[in-house]
Parts: sequence; C-alpha cells; structure tokens
Amino acid sequence: MSSWKYFTVLIAAVLVFNSCMNRTNISDTNLFSTSSDALNAGKHTYGSYVAGRVAHLRKDFNSAADFYIQTLKKDPQNKELLTNVYLILTSQGRISEAAVYAQQAVDAGDKNNFAYIIIAANQFKLKQYAEVRKTLSKTDGKIYEEFINPLISAWSFVGEGNKKKALAALDVIKKESSLRALYLFHAGMINEYFNDNDAALNDYEIIVKEEKLEMSFRALQVICNFYIQTGHKDKAVALINKYTDNKSLADMMKRLRQNVMAANPQNTKKMITGANIGLSEAFFNIAATLRLGVSGTDLAHMFISLALFENPDYDLARLLLADVLETREMFAEANEQYDMIDKNSEAYYTAQLHKANNLVALNDYQAAELLMKSLTLDSDNAQLYLDLGDVLRINGNQKEAIKYYSEAIKNLDKIQNSHWVLFYARGISYEQDQQWDAAEKDFLKALILSQNHYMVLNYLGYSWLKQGKNPEQAFGLIVDAYNQAPQDGNIADSLGWAFYRLGKYSQAVQYLEKASELEASNAVISDHLGDAYWMAGRKNEARFQWQHALTLEDEMQELDIDAVKAKLQTGEVFNTPLPYDETEIQEKIDLIMTDD
Repeated sequence: MSSWKYFTVLIAAVLVFNSCMNRTNISDTNLFSTSSDALNAGKHTYGSYVAGRVAHLRKDFNSAADFYIQTLKKDPQNKELLTNVYLILTSQGRISEAAVYAQQAVDAGDKNNFAYIIIAANQFKLKQYAEVRKTLSKTDGKIYEEFINPLISAWSFVGEGNKKKALAALDVIKKESSLRALYLFHAGMINEYFNDNDAALNDYEIIVKEEKLEMSFRALQVICNFYIQTGHKDKAVALINKYTDNKSLADMMKRLRQNVMAANPQNTKKMITGANIGLSEAFFNIAATLRLGVSGTDLAHMFISLALFENPDYDLARLLLADVLETREMFAEANEQYDMIDKNSEAYYTAQLHKANNLVALNDYQAAELLMKSLTLDSDNAQLYLDLGDVLRINGNQKEAIKYYSEAIKNLDKIQNSHWVLFYARGISYEQDQQWDAAEKDFLKALILSQNHYMVLNYLGYSWLKQGKNPEQAFGLIVDAYNQAPQDGNIADSLGWAFYRLGKYSQAVQYLEKASELEASNAVISDHLGDAYWMAGRKNEARFQWQHALTLEDEMQELDIDAVKAKLQTGEVFNTPLPYDETEIQEKIDLIMTDD
C-alpha cells in the first residue's frame, strides 16, 4: 500500500439562506476568462497583454489587471479585454477602478448585466442613490428584477431617508416563499435603522419563531444585538442558547454566546449604522445564495468583493471571500483575508483554524503546527486536535500526534460513526510508532464506525500482511477495499502486493501494473511492480521499474532507497510466500470485481 495524503475536514464557516433562485443566468460572460481572443491589435500591445495573461493564468489577478490596463491604453476599443479588466478589478476589491472600465464597456455595447451592478455599487458609495436606481433599471432578467435589484434599491432609499419606499422596494422579494427569511431580515434591519423598534421586533421574531425559516449566523448576530440594545438581553440569551448544538459553527457560536452573556445594554450599539452597511448585507446574501448555483464560485467572488467594498469591517464576508479563494486553491490569498479579521471578532478563531489548514495546503507544516498549538490554548475543538495530529503525523512526530488525536477523542460528546477518521488517524500513528497492539485496536474500532470504509480495510489488511498475520483475513479485507475503490491506485497496489506476498506473481503483476497506470508518479508502487516482475521472471522490466522508482519524488519517504539500490546491484529479491488456506483465498479471489 503506497502512502495517501490524509484529508483534512474543514469547518463550514457561514450558514446561508437557502434559495431556489437559479432561474436565470446572471452573466453573459465567463468570469475570469483567459481567452486568447481578447487581443486583436498590433505588436505594440502584445508584451503587456501576454504578461497579463501569464499573471491571469497564475491567478495573480492584481498584476493581470494592471497589465491589461496598460494594454487598454493602446487598444481602448477591445471589448473583451474591457470585460476582463472590470471583472478582475472587482474580484480584487478595486471597485472604483472597475466602475470606470465597466462604464467604458457599457458605452462600447457590453450587454453584461453585472457591469451595471459594479457601476451602481460605486454610485452607492458616492451616495448617488437616485443614480443607483437609474443604473439598475438597465439590467434585465428575473434574477435581477426579483432578487438583486430590489435589495440594492431598498437600501438606496434608506440612504435617502425614505423608509416607506425602502420597504416597498422589498415587496417583490416577499412574494418568493423561499426568500421569506431574507425579506424579513432586511425589513427588520431597515425598521431598526429608522428606530421603528416595534416593527423591527415583529420582523425579527417571525424568523425566530417560525421553525421552517432558516436562521443564518449573521441574522443571529443582528437579532441578538437588537435584543440587547433594546433592553431584552434575556431574549438574546434564550435565542443563542437555542442554537448551541450547531456543530458546524461551534466555535463561532461559543464566542457569540460569551459576548451575549457579557454584553452591557447601555454600551451596545446598532450593527446597521448606515445604508452602506445594509447594502453590504445585501451583497453578502446575494453572494451566499448565488454560490449554490452554476458558476457559483465566480459570482460569489464578485458579490462578496462588493460587500467588502461597502463595509470593509464585515468579518463574515471576509470568511466567505477566503472560502472562495480556497476553492480556487489560492491559499496564501485566503490567509491574507483571515489575517484582516480582528482578534475580538466572533469569527477570529474560525478564521485562524482555516488559516492553519491553508498553511498545511501550502506545505508549511511548521507554521501550521505552531498556529494550531496556539489555538489549542483556547479551545477544546475536536477538529482542531485532529488537524494538529495530522500535521504532526505528516512531520513524523507520531508520539505527539497520538497525544492530540487522543485529546480529540476525549473531547467528543459522543462517539458517532463519523468519528471513525479519528481512530483511523491515531491507528496510523500507532502503527508507524511500532505500537501495533494499540494500532490494531484503533483500526478495528474505525472499521466498525466507518461501516467498512475501504481506506480502513486497506490499511488494516496491508498491515497484517506486512507482519505475516491473518493472511486469509488480510487478503479478504484488501479485496473488499478494492471492490469499493477499484480505480484508486493505492488500493490496486495493495491488492497486487497481497498477491505477491502469497506467491501469486502473475496476478500480482496484473494489479501492480494497473496501480502504476493509476499512480504513475508513485515511487513505492514502481518498487513493488519491479519486485513482482523479478519474481515473475521479467528481469529487465524489474530493473527499469526500480530505476524509475529512484527518480520519483517520495514525499512521505516510504521508499527504502538503499534496498532498491541493492536490488539493482545484486539482482537479488527474496519473497517467502505466506502460508495460507488455498480454499479461503480462492473464495476471496472469486469476489474480486472485474474492470469490465
């Protein structure tokens, strides 16, 4: 069994309102397009454009935008490039600049509705509220008419001090049953802003009391704040206690509860202090909702950037933006967003936990370990201990990894099937630390909890074979694992190696060749295949595989390099087949699923 990189489960950062608004494509263009057709001009623009494309493909969007802007100075009529520029600038939060190019694009005939949204967002920032609505009127499509535009228009009327028109603008959203919670939330915030606390209370409490309406974390923050600053802290406490069992937001909920309990009503200020804050909430809700649909990542990136343009201190928006960046595998950029979240924020701990996981993705294990250890000082989060254990295990520090895996298990309220991964991970560390009895116990526990997950079957079966124990049972476990995941190269490797250990070399070659095709860059698989070739009498092919193994990167350092070199030098391979019951093994062989 060759190594596999142990996955890290990320905690969901934000609950969002559900919606069925995937009715109309929001954009007529492919966001972040890197089409080579964007440039149709002379040689004098070529250098800056190519530099922009290279930066674009490398996801260095700020540099890409700057190079494209240089190109536009010499080729101002390039419509596709104009579109790329305003979209990329928006994604980077450079909204005022994006609005300039969006206007140029519109003037040149761009039909992308989102260009008008960028222009309107910038007008809103400049408090040109009537112009905002005029710009929005140029968009078309139901998703604009019945979802996006009403939210923006409502807050533009708030900016003008007109509560009646603001609430009236939301009426179209009220008609969509799936958006009822969203309507009530924004109506409540508008009433609260205008100090109509009775009306705000009515809106908020419908969300609180109707079980079918989903309560987002942001709504929970806003409503609790409203209760406290209007003299109803008892209601805030009761509301927060209602959601303490929310495991996906456990740490944020814990900190929100602490803040609610410690809050002084006299010192509690409104959260919605201006129309721009309300618009930021609207853009956040739009981003979170559209992310569920087609092109969701691109659209969420755009709208969440607009949310932060209107309210740079919006921590939940930063979490969502960072999450989008992680989806794009822009882990360093995501961490820049997490670093902008204040230590006093309810989102701070969650942000730091995500940051640590991103450091792992960036292979900066030392920094990840230091950060995770600092977080354990203020948390009993089982996920954190699991993640820290993983980092320590990858770094070869098995004893300390076992310590944190054990802490994770200890901090579980109740062991459930989903916790198999904890026992599995600790079992791996025990096995690598030569504590086989403890490892075997954890693997057997993980096998029960996971209902025979193929990774557990594979690891336990392979470990038994390495020790020459329970050959029939071990072979059966690996067969079961293979039948679950026949296209996993590591599992195919285990099955091939199991045949090898039983002395069935032709079958060993069959599955090890398949494993090599599936995992062509895996050094351990190449070594195994070389051994099988040798025992099958295919000496030249064996030597080739051993030489190939030495050229491959072995991240987990599982390959015994000295042993491979010795085989190449002496041509000696020894394999004493394990004794086994032929009838039992044949019964297991008959169960192997074919690739047909």
